[in-house]
Amino acid sequence: MKYLLLVSHGDFSSGLRQTLSMFAGDTINSVIAIGLKPDEAGTTLENRFETILSTLPTDAQFVILADIIGGSPLTTVCNTLNKHGKLQDSFIIGGMNFSMALTALMSKDAMEDAELKAKIMSEATGAIKFLDIATAPETSDDDI
Repeated sequence: MKYLLLVSHGDFSSGLRQTLSMFAGDTINSVIAIGLKPDEAGTTLENRFETILSTLPTDAQFVILADIIGGSPLTTVCNTLNKHGKLQDSFIIGGMNFSMALTALMSKDAMEDAELKAKIMSEATGAIKFLDIATAPETSDDDI
């Protein structure tokens, strides 16, 4: 089974998981969120992640979205996955946002990894837009 693993500093990953649950229905059960809490040691995060891993099937695979590549939460998670022989069956994308997380969740079981990576990246970058207030159509309070 493929899991969507959200990794972040602080509560960003758990907040993103909560927001995804508004759109995802039962597929939210395949989303794992883990974040490094303020003033928490990396070993504490590792122990929490080890506990999560122990509850998953042995054939679990991961699509990993991280807030930042190279950060200590992602490094800790990758080291732990590697220790369990799970890193080679995973792929990782940094700069996590809602569009990429929703795309990853809804498409992870229907696409091969290469196609899924391309789709996630396309959605992630396509969602970044500038809203020009001066040219936006007029709205009423009912539209907000």
